[in-house]
Amino acid sequence: MSVYASSVLKYAIVSVQGDGIMLGTVTAMLDGDGQGQVARALSPGEAVPIGALPVLVADTTVHGTQRVEQVLRRWDTRMPRPWLVWVADAPMRPAPDARLRIRALRGRLAGVSPVPYLPVLRTVESPDQALEHRSVQAAATKLRQSIEDKG
Repeated sequence: MSVYASSVLKYAIVSVQGDGIMLGTVTAMLDGDGQGQVARALSPGEAVPIGALPVLVADTTVHGTQRVEQVLRRWDTRMPRPWLVWVADAPMRPAPDARLRIRALRGRLAGVSPVPYLPVLRTVESPDQALEHRSVQAAATKLRQSIEDKG
């Protein structure tokens, strides 16, 4: 990944597991205005705009954390360290191997924001529909605060 011309974009969202409702919803949760001016999911291989905080999105599976590690191995050290939004894939704690891997990777991350399991993501067709639910709105508020407080 490389960096190009300045942008007003605050969060450059990078999926480590492909496109899907989780990526779209996290992007919408961080965007706030819904116009893609604050947060936008980058296309595969797209450069992270200067001034934008790179945000990795992964689920709490062992596979998800393995993909985070793979992305971090290729991460250009001239770029800002990325933030990880770690989305629960089930209503329980992540597997011990997943927790250990993220703990080991924390030094290569700007921070980690866990997002709780949101069962509504299984029932909606779009991130906009997801954001109509209180549980997603609450998680969005908490997510934005966690990044802004520590970021």
